[in-house]
Amino acid sequence: MFEIGKVYRYSSKISNIILPEIDGLPNFHYETKSNNDISSIRFQKGIHNIKSVKLDNGSSRIPAIIISSSPHKAGSDITPWEDDFDPDYGHIKYFGDAKHNETKASEWLGNKLLLEMFTYYSSPNVEDRIINGVPLIFFKRVTYNGKPKGYLMFQGYGIIESVELITQYDLKLKTPYFSNYVFDMCVFSLRHANEYFSWDWINARRNPKISNEEALKLAPEEWKMWVKNGSTELYKVRRNLSISKTFSTQEQIPLKKTNEENLLKKIYNYYSNCKHTFELLAMRVTQEIFEDSGAKFYPGWITGKSGDRGIDFVARMDFSSQVSALKIIILGQAKCEKLDKPTNGNHIARTVARLKRGWFGVYVTTSYFSNNVQMEILDDQYPIMLIGGKKIA
Repeated sequence: MFEIGKVYRYSSKISNIILPEIDGLPNFHYETKSNNDISSIRFQKGIHNIKSVKLDNGSSRIPAIIISSSPHKAGSDITPWEDDFDPDYGHIKYFGDAKHNETKASEWLGNKLLLEMFTYYSSPNVEDRIINGVPLIFFKRVTYNGKPKGYLMFQGYGIIESVELITQYDLKLKTPYFSNYVFDMCVFSLRHANEYFSWDWINARRNPKISNEEALKLAPEEWKMWVKNGSTELYKVRRNLSISKTFSTQEQIPLKKTNEENLLKKIYNYYSNCKHTFELLAMRVTQEIFEDSGAKFYPGWITGKSGDRGIDFVARMDFSSQVSALKIIILGQAKCEKLDKPTNGNHIARTVARLKRGWFGVYVTTSYFSNNVQMEILDDQYPIMLIGGKKIA
């Protein structure tokens, strides 16, 4: 098992593979060993594909590609750039293996491999993802107790999200300009595995007697979701610590047989046949929330019954200081909806689409917000506040 952010001892002595720990740290070779006598994993290059295996059906499979970075070498002739690792928010920016003295793309073996993988990651074909979708495993080489070699920090697993060909520059070189690729990697979540990454999946992919479909059964749930849905829904599988900022359905609805539940039912029953008038209540609730936070709220107007294009009320919020005041336009959407079904994310998208630079959105509903909707708003950093039924009550 591997844990994101944990340091592992990467010893040059393979004989130590039987030891769970070396120098007080978990042993990388022990964590990756197999019961099927598969050879231990050794790598030095930043982009390393674990030796491919020949399957019984005649096809080949790369079990995994290890992506490693050496921050202590950043700024050197070998590595004049610095990779950016942010696994807690599902992103790694990784510079390829081109060098200033290599003029042919054919010399960029790591780049060629990742570019080939990107075609499969972005393929709309499920079979492509099952057969050719190779997991990327991320490590960062770190200095531990003053020693710069032999220590790896696990940074998660994932795929390539986008690729860009860039020109890099190094002041230390006489010929400082050269072309390289920069890869934006998506780090997948491990929340369904209690934040543990099991190497059993990779060892299954290293076993030629195990088919792609059988190996997939051992993959993390988020990887299975990506294989099924493709890269158009990466927000569902991306690792993001802001998941703690989302609220479960139980947190958004009143408890059974409480005053809040009775009141919310009365609100819904009262406005369900005259939903347009619910918009005034929604604006009043919004005003209470903003003024509780210290802002000055100026109600504007309720839009017409039809043709509102996703906007039900308009208001303004002022934050003042002794020197100046910040005035922000607020566009609100109000939905009197059934209490037991989440609101439609498309309605929220319509409100967001109407916001201009510096404006703020508010979406008020008698129901609640699904986890996917909340995650999409957090991932895309939409300037919109969500107010559910419990808050109204």
